[in-house]
Amino acid sequence: MSVVLNDLAGFALQYGYPGVFVISVLGSAVPFLPLPYLAVVVILSSTLDPLWLGVFAGIGGAIGKVTSYLLGRGGYVLTNEETRRNLDALHGFMAKYGALGVFFFSITPLPDDVYIVPMGMIKLLFWRFFTANLAGKITLSVFVAYASRAYFSEVSTLFGGESTLALIAAISVTVILSLILLRADWILAVRVAKARGLAGLIRSFPAILRKKKEDSREE
Repeated sequence: MSVVLNDLAGFALQYGYPGVFVISVLGSAVPFLPLPYLAVVVILSSTLDPLWLGVFAGIGGAIGKVTSYLLGRGGYVLTNEETRRNLDALHGFMAKYGALGVFFFSITPLPDDVYIVPMGMIKLLFWRFFTANLAGKITLSVFVAYASRAYFSEVSTLFGGESTLALIAAISVTVILSLILLRADWILAVRVAKARGLAGLIRSFPAILRKKKEDSREE
């Protein structure tokens, strides 16, 4: 891993901010298999200006994550008509709040593919997704750049890489969330939420899942 990081840092150092941008795009473009581009930000924080380093890294990271969003949109296209109606109902409910989740995941070290893929699946508007993700990635990258300049060794350890366990966990959570999206009766869920609020929706969620299963058995 250290050899890879040295190569990436050498490339970014040779080409400057455009090099950081390219590494960030490539580092985020493959869902669940990210290159540790934030580690490059850490390494170069003492050489390049932290603000512009974070901005270029954040823009590249946001562009790279478009592939995860498109992966979710592709999943929507491949579903049947009934499932699409359910996802469309969920989209209407999540349209106002889905972008907040994208922003939250993008400013943390959490694997954001577990949220971005489902948001693509419910057809969260692209500009909402991209704006929220861009703001989060730039915020995170600028923070890492400045923090790394002040506390290089500690932050370098924190963002040093990705473990196999984290990769497996990220894929597993995404599969589970995607299955919930496909199996739940979101038309009923929206109706319950409007009538009983969030607390009622949480209490009714097992029944919402069961109803979808029962409908499948009847068919």
